[in-house]
Amino acid sequence: MAKQMAFVVDMKRCIGCDTCVIACKVENDVETGRFRLKVLDSHRDPVFEKPQGVYPELTQHWLPTMCHHCIDAPCVRACPTNTLWRRDEDGVVMLDADKCIGCMRCGEACPYDALSFDVEHGTADKCTACAHRLEVDEAPSCQIVCPTRAIHFGDIHDSSSKVATLLATREHKVLAESRGAKPQIYYLEP
Repeated sequence: MAKQMAFVVDMKRCIGCDTCVIACKVENDVETGRFRLKVLDSHRDPVFEKPQGVYPELTQHWLPTMCHHCIDAPCVRACPTNTLWRRDEDGVVMLDADKCIGCMRCGEACPYDALSFDVEHGTADKCTACAHRLEVDEAPSCQIVCPTRAIHFGDIHDSSSKVATLLATREHKVLAESRGAKPQIYYLEP
């Protein structure tokens, strides 16, 4: 069976420190005002149901989110120039900025708001799971720097992998499942 790389995020462990966001920006030279990864806050972002708990038993959760590397990626289908594609060897959705015409159709199609646009160059940008690191068998920078080990990345088809083990033993969900994109970021329930 072909590899299917995926992120698994443990919502019980994420403390909202944004270390992953900073590491992503540094690793991929992403300037201020753009992102490849962001951390949503349960008290500010509409993706969470409100309220969470009843005083004095209130809870707060954070949700790291980046490209969901969807199996049926709407951004890939929306792109008129084949700038975006899904790699056969591991399922990572890639972007070739040299082909991008800046039409922003990919961003409009993405149910996860995972693409940003470089106004200076007129091109889209997104998480590639640090493909340059994957090619030398290294983990994405967001996983490496996470101080609480909330972010995991690996092949969900490899039953001995950490991500496959977590998915087999913990309740989990994906965002916007009803959109049919088959996202590959799994969130372990807190």
